[in-house]
Amino acid sequence: MGNTKVAIETLNDLILINNDRIAGFERALSELKHEDTDLKYTFINLIGDSHRFKMEIATEVAALGKDIETGTSTSGKLHRTWLDLKAAFNGHSKHSILEECEFGEDTIKKAYQTALDEDNLPAFIREILSKQQVELNAAHDTVKALRDGVLH
Repeated sequence: MGNTKVAIETLNDLILINNDRIAGFERALSELKHEDTDLKYTFINLIGDSHRFKMEIATEVAALGKDIETGTSTSGKLHRTWLDLKAAFNGHSKHSILEECEFGEDTIKKAYQTALDEDNLPAFIREILSKQQVELNAAHDTVKALRDGVLH
């Protein structure tokens, strides 16, 4: 039972961090200018990825017979509040938006690595998370490259 409890907690944490990622990219979308269609397309795709990841994880939580987390994490809410305050003083440049998106991508990468470092995850769940991690690493690299390609 202890292994199941740890697995459920780990999976629910990943659901919350994916919710944070969705909220972060939705916020970033609202900050973009009309002409930033390339970034809008990228962010919409990344939001879709997190919805898919979340559903895959939620399916496993439900199969384990537990409730699925909803909402976002407290740390994610605090980070978005900080971003709102920072933006009020600094404005919303394309570079700063991408910087914050990269910060979010760093955070979800760490969360997935922490989950995969958990010894008590069943192999089939580890496989699901590993596949998602590959996509998240590629997304991080994309956001970083976009950020590096934009002048301050």
